[in-house]
Amino acid sequence: MTTSFSKSSVQTFGCRLNIWESEVIKRHMDDAALTNAVIINTCAVTAEAEKQARQAIRKTRRDNPDARIVVTGCAAQIAPDIWQNMAEVDAVIGNHDKLEPETWRRLAGVNHDELPSVVGDIMTVQEVAPHLLEGFDAHTRAFLQIQQGCDHRCTFCIIPYGRGNSRSVPMQVVIDQVKRLADNGVAEVVLTGVDVTSWGHDLEGTPRLGQLIRRLLRSVPALKRLRMSSIDPAEVDPDMLAALAEDDRLMPHLHLSVQHGDDLILKRMKRRHLRDDVLRVVDEVRATRPDVVFGADMIAGFPTEDEAAHQASLELITEAGLTWLHVFPYSPREGTPAEKMPQQDGGVIKSRAAELRQAAAKAEAGFLQTRIGTMDEVLVETGGIGHSRQFAKVKMDKPGLTAGEIYRVKVVGASDTLLDVELT
Repeated sequence: MTTSFSKSSVQTFGCRLNIWESEVIKRHMDDAALTNAVIINTCAVTAEAEKQARQAIRKTRRDNPDARIVVTGCAAQIAPDIWQNMAEVDAVIGNHDKLEPETWRRLAGVNHDELPSVVGDIMTVQEVAPHLLEGFDAHTRAFLQIQQGCDHRCTFCIIPYGRGNSRSVPMQVVIDQVKRLADNGVAEVVLTGVDVTSWGHDLEGTPRLGQLIRRLLRSVPALKRLRMSSIDPAEVDPDMLAALAEDDRLMPHLHLSVQHGDDLILKRMKRRHLRDDVLRVVDEVRATRPDVVFGADMIAGFPTEDEAAHQASLELITEAGLTWLHVFPYSPREGTPAEKMPQQDGGVIKSRAAELRQAAAKAEAGFLQTRIGTMDEVLVETGGIGHSRQFAKVKMDKPGLTAGEIYRVKVVGASDTLLDVELT
C-alpha cells in the first residue's frame, strides 16, 4: 500500500548529535514550507548503520512513490556519489549545508526533478552556527549541540571526514539555549557533540568543558537535570569533577569513550588513553561522586586483536565497574588506517562482540539488583518508560503520569533490564 502525504519528515540514524540536527532540519523545513519530502539523516560509524539507511530509503520509496527523498548526514558527506546514485534518492545534502536555512528554502522552491544536491567541503568549516530550539518533538530530553567535528584521527574512525575539524559553540550561546529549553518545560538537557570534551579549545581563553558545566548550572537554576554525552577519558578536567561534587543536578552517569581494554590495541587505535587511565578516571570520579554509574563504548574484533587482548576488554568491564555498554563489532571504514591492518575473521568478530554484550548484560542486571529498596527520581518518557538519575530504564506505566515530568519513586523490583518502582 502506498501513502500520499504533504507534510515532510525526518528519519534519524546514529548519534545524539544527529537527533539534535534533525530537530534543526525540521524547523528549517517548516520555515521554508517544504512539503512532500522525506529526509534521511544518515550515520557512518559502521557498515551496519549505512545498511539500515539504505533499507529505509528503499522502504520510503516503496511506501511513498511521489515523495522527494533527500539524504544527508555523515554517510552522505563522506561519499555523496554513492547515495546520489541510488535510484530512489532525489538529492544529497552535506553535513554543514543541512543546518543552513537557505538550503531548505532552495529545495522548497524547485520542482521534484530539479532538486539540487549540495555537499560542501566540511574541512573548511571553521565555526558552529547557533540554532536556538525551544523544544524537541517526541523527546522528553533535549540534546544540545555544544561542539562539532574532531581533531583526532583514531585509526578506525571515518567520522572526522563527515564532521570536519573540532569547533565549539560559544559559552553564552549554550547558556542561552539551555535557558530557552528550561523555560519551555524541558526537564533534562544532554550536552552533545562529536568530541564533547574538546569543547572550548578554539574559544578565547580556551575554557574547558568543566568550566562550561559549572557556569551553566549556576546560570540556569530552572534546569532540573543535566547530562553529558560520551566523553574522552583523557580529558576529564578538574572543573568537571568539581561540578559533579557541588551540584546534584548534574546526573551521576558518565559515558566514556573507552573502545578497548588492551594497551597495544589502544595504541594501534591511536587513542589518547591507556587502560590505567580509564581505571584512574573512574576512581577519581567515584571518590568525588560515589553514586556515579559509568557507561562505555567498546569495539570488538579490532585488527590484530588476539584472544588475550579480547580478554583484557572483558576484564576491564568488571575492573572499572562499567554498567551501560555500547558494543560495536569492528567494521572497516574505507580510507581509515585500520582498514589496511590485518583483519579479523568475521565470525571471530561476531563471537567476541557477543561475549562483550553478555558481560555487559551481566553488569547491567547486577547493577539493577543493587537498586532494589532505594529511592530515586525518574524522568517519564513516552511509552510508559523512564530513566533514573543513573540512566537505568524504569517501568513507568502508572495511570496519570505525564511524559516530561520527574517523579519521586521507590525501587521495588528489577528484571535484567528494567526497574520496577512505586510512586512516593
